[in-house]
Amino acid sequence: MTEIGAQVNLFHPADRVWHALTDRTALARWFTEVEPVAGADQRLLLHTAGLPGFDAAVDAEVVDRRAPELLALRCQEAARRTRLTCAIAPTAEGCRLSVTETLEHGSWPDDQRARREEYYQQALTVQLPAILDWLAFQQIDLRRADVAMTAEMPVTEVYGEEPAPTDRRLRPVLVGALVGVVLVAAGVVAWAVLPGESDGSAGPDPLALPTAATATAEASRSTPSARPSRSATPGAERSSRTPTAKPTRTSASAPPSAPALAARYESVSTRLLGYTAEVVLDNSSDAAATGWTLVLTLPEGSTVTGAKKVEWRQDGQVVTFTGQPVPAGGSQTVEFDVRDAGIRKAPEACTVDGNPCAGL
Repeated sequence: MTEIGAQVNLFHPADRVWHALTDRTALARWFTEVEPVAGADQRLLLHTAGLPGFDAAVDAEVVDRRAPELLALRCQEAARRTRLTCAIAPTAEGCRLSVTETLEHGSWPDDQRARREEYYQQALTVQLPAILDWLAFQQIDLRRADVAMTAEMPVTEVYGEEPAPTDRRLRPVLVGALVGVVLVAAGVVAWAVLPGESDGSAGPDPLALPTAATATAEASRSTPSARPSRSATPGAERSSRTPTAKPTRTSASAPPSAPALAARYESVSTRLLGYTAEVVLDNSSDAAATGWTLVLTLPEGSTVTGAKKVEWRQDGQVVTFTGQPVPAGGSQTVEFDVRDAGIRKAPEACTVDGNPCAGL
C-alpha cells in the first residue's frame, strides 16, 4: 500500500483549522479551488490539474466527517483512486494537522509521488499558516486591550463599533488606542502576504509570500595563529665524538579530519506570525561530509514547526539539525519553518560544526 503523508504543528485552535479545511474560499487560498458537484451533496471537484504531482482535477466524495477532528475523502483522479484523510489533534500550543493519502487503485510514478508529497508539505507548512494567521486577525476583537497568543484569541467577529466611552480617564483610552494601532498595522502586513483572487480556470498558483532580502555580510573567521617552533635547549654542550646517525622519527599518522562545510543562510518567505528559511551546506572537498551538525539560535519565543528531510530537536532557543552526508563537491539544503510573533524574521546565530554561517 502506497501512502503520501504530511504533518504540521499549528499555533491555532482546531476549529479554526477545520474552517480552513472545509470553507471553499479559505481552501482556495492555501490549497486549490473547490466546487460542489451538481446533484450530489457529498461530492466535490478539486481543481488540481497543473499542481505539482497531480495529473487532472480530482472528483472527491466525503466518506467521513467529524468536526473538528476528521475529514476523509474518496478521490478519483483519472485512472487512480485514493483515500485522503485529514486528522486534527489538539496540542498544548494549538493543534497538529496530519494529511495522509493512500493509494487504493492505480499507481504513482516515483517522481510524481515525490512532487505530490512536497506540494502537500509546502501547502501545510507555508500557505496554510499564512491563511490561519489572517483568519485569526479577522476574529480579533479590536476593543480588547489584552491580546493573548493566537490559539487563545476570541472567535467572535466584530460587526460594528461600540459607542464612544464617556469615561474621561485618559490612561485606558491611550492604552486602547495604542493596541488598536498595533493590530491594524499587523492586519496590513497579513493582507500583504495573501494571494489575489483566483481566476477559477485551473488550480490557483500557490500562495505568493514576499521574500525577505538576504544579508550579504559574511561572518568573519579568525585566522589560526602559526604554531611556534620548538627552540633548542639552552646550555647543551656538543660532544667531541662524531654522533651516530639517528633514525628519523616519523609522526604517527593522524586520522583524516572531516571535511569542513561552508554554510549560508537565506530567507525564503515571511508571514505575520512566522517565516520560512533555509541553510545551504556546501562541501568543496573531495570527500563526503558525514556527521555534520547545524545549530541555530532563535529569538526568545520562536519555535521550529517543521523541517524537510533532516532530523531536528529544539531545546529552548537552540535548534539542532542533522542529516544525510553532503557529497564531495556537492551541497545540501536544510529548509525549515519558524513560528514567532516578533519583528525579527531570522535566527540570532547560525553555525555548522562550530563555524558561522554566511548571510546573517
